[in-house]
Amino acid sequence: MLGICRGRRKFLAASLTVLCIPAITWLYLFAGSFEDGKPVSLSPLESQPHSPRYAAAGQRERESLEVRVREVEEENRALRRQLSLAQGRAPAHRRGNHNKTYSMEEGTGDSENLRAGIVAGNSSECGQQPVVEKCETIHVAIVCAGYNASRDVVTLVKSVLFHRRNPLHFHLIADSIAEQILATLFQTWMVPAVRVDFYNADELKSEVSWIPNKHYSGIYGLMKLVLTKTLPANLERVIVLDTDITFATDIAELWAVFHKFKGQQVLGLVENQSDWYLGNLWKNHRPWPALGRGYNTGVILLLLDKLRKMKWEQMWRLTAERELMGMLSTSLADQVIHWNSPKKLRVKNKHVEFFRNLYLTFLEYDGNLLRRELFGCPSEADVNSENLQKQLSELDEDDLCYEFRRERFTVHRTHLYFLHYEYEPASDNTDVTLVAQLSMDRLQMLEAICKHWEGPISLALYLSDAEAQQFLRYAQGSEVLMSRHNVAYHIVYKEGQFYPVNLLRNVAMKHVGTPYMFLSDIDFLPMYGLYEYLRKSVIQLDLASTKKAMIVPAFETLRYRLSFPKSKAELLSMLDMGTLFTFRYHVWTKGHAPTNFAKWRTATTPYRVEWEADFEPYVVVRRDCPEYDRRFVGFGWNKVAHIMELDAQEYEFIVLPNAYMIHMPHAPSFDITKFRSNKQYRICLKTLKEEFQQDMSRRYGFAALKYLTAENNS
Repeated sequence: MLGICRGRRKFLAASLTVLCIPAITWLYLFAGSFEDGKPVSLSPLESQPHSPRYAAAGQRERESLEVRVREVEEENRALRRQLSLAQGRAPAHRRGNHNKTYSMEEGTGDSENLRAGIVAGNSSECGQQPVVEKCETIHVAIVCAGYNASRDVVTLVKSVLFHRRNPLHFHLIADSIAEQILATLFQTWMVPAVRVDFYNADELKSEVSWIPNKHYSGIYGLMKLVLTKTLPANLERVIVLDTDITFATDIAELWAVFHKFKGQQVLGLVENQSDWYLGNLWKNHRPWPALGRGYNTGVILLLLDKLRKMKWEQMWRLTAERELMGMLSTSLADQVIHWNSPKKLRVKNKHVEFFRNLYLTFLEYDGNLLRRELFGCPSEADVNSENLQKQLSELDEDDLCYEFRRERFTVHRTHLYFLHYEYEPASDNTDVTLVAQLSMDRLQMLEAICKHWEGPISLALYLSDAEAQQFLRYAQGSEVLMSRHNVAYHIVYKEGQFYPVNLLRNVAMKHVGTPYMFLSDIDFLPMYGLYEYLRKSVIQLDLASTKKAMIVPAFETLRYRLSFPKSKAELLSMLDMGTLFTFRYHVWTKGHAPTNFAKWRTATTPYRVEWEADFEPYVVVRRDCPEYDRRFVGFGWNKVAHIMELDAQEYEFIVLPNAYMIHMPHAPSFDITKFRSNKQYRICLKTLKEEFQQDMSRRYGFAALKYLTAENNS
């Protein structure tokens, strides 16, 4: 797995162990002895029919299997004896890079080892590797469950894609969380010559849940045992990987090793480097039984067709039941160092710097660069990709607004639920989720918003791969953010020159799990208690059965340090003193003037206002409200167009008398700077506005004429 081959480093960065370790070991079966020579019942297996003929046939098959297991146990005893002798010579073997042991081509000269089905290739010299056909598909299986493992898979996949020269087919055994995250990720990644299939891990739990297990991965770590049953029957071979592995070479080199399998060899594994399984780490240390140090399952080569013929399903169950008679549970700890913990980055090892840099490189590597074609290999037809190419081909590249129009069709790689999320909406169907979007320069607002809003939050973050890792470290170091499990962070990866503000809003809206949404912006702080106030207003205004948009009046301060008002009376006092202002009254009065702040000052009950040109309030609506229009990117008209759409769909705008939000000061965004300084930017925005209004007229007919009239009069 790790080795130096004539000066060229070839690693599978699943470990940080020394560079000379035993090469891949081939194993087709491992089992121990029976207690007193008696077979153990296979209670987890499916019940069999009770006819005498069937029972007799089943008994013969079972007896044959048990005889085979006993034979292998005798062979394994011989292997254990050899391993115990080899351990005494191990230090001498690991001093240099040229120790020679048994290779696959040469054989061992030991008939006992060959009969045991195990042939080790420990030579550190590189022999001629079998060639993988240019367009041969490489199949990879990964068990993945939960939010953190889904994040780890991305780094693994990046390292595989970076080096690969063959089509790939990923078989992901995933729970519902991981499937949602990874399905969206691969769909938006759009990597050529990559196919992904999902298999429901939750349906497989019953296959392995009967095995007591103390490992942190839980029963998901045991699901590799049932891959012969889970994966398609016509799939002959597969590479099985843990989620926390990083590749440093083409995975085809691993796939080529299948050509070295001989006879009954059906499993490829590497020996562990840890002393855990030797059973001498502390007094009364009794690990799970293993051959010598045991074999690490972070990387496995499986010949599925042969395993099925050998009745692997019965073999592993029989062995597990026998071992569990003497042990209460399995440990299943990985014995080589994987990147499954932040602490692994601080491991002391003379090679750690190289591996750390390798891992961090792919962690922050721009995944968009991996969307490269495999020249000479035909790709399967992808409807989404074909539609995208068709839409782009219809654009005029000589159009001065081409880049604006193109952004509407750009597919941004999206990683949903980047951090752990856990929330059940209130049972009274009044729950409200705060929706917002942000980039790296607004990250400091997160803690403040969490302190002001105790309800669920859905955020879309526009980040590069490197910035996503900075955000991760920031969040994990924040007690405020880590204490909140009802905040969903969805990463939309950077691509193109514009900030896709409305795409971000749509991503955050799409993954709201409550009946109602508060459509806000990241630089606003809601009043304390707004969450509960909105839930009461939902009932009061009957939002469930009416089309209403509840308006939360917006104010702003120019002070970076503000004593936030705790009541409407306190806010009005600050308004009179000039500490607060109505939002954008001095630069964009039309945006919020229809809210009628003069009336709001004395209002005690909700009141209705009419739509006016350029109106862009912050509203609470039902989850089924229309999406934002993606043609508007960067600065200008992104919210205005959405409010116009709500009005066209006959939403009523209702101002809440005791609600408010305050905009906090910040440096101007890059997009507003471009709007102010670039004449062509403003021309293109005007063009997009006109096209949007024309689309509104086509969709809503005569009722939409007022928008054209209002625009001309404004």
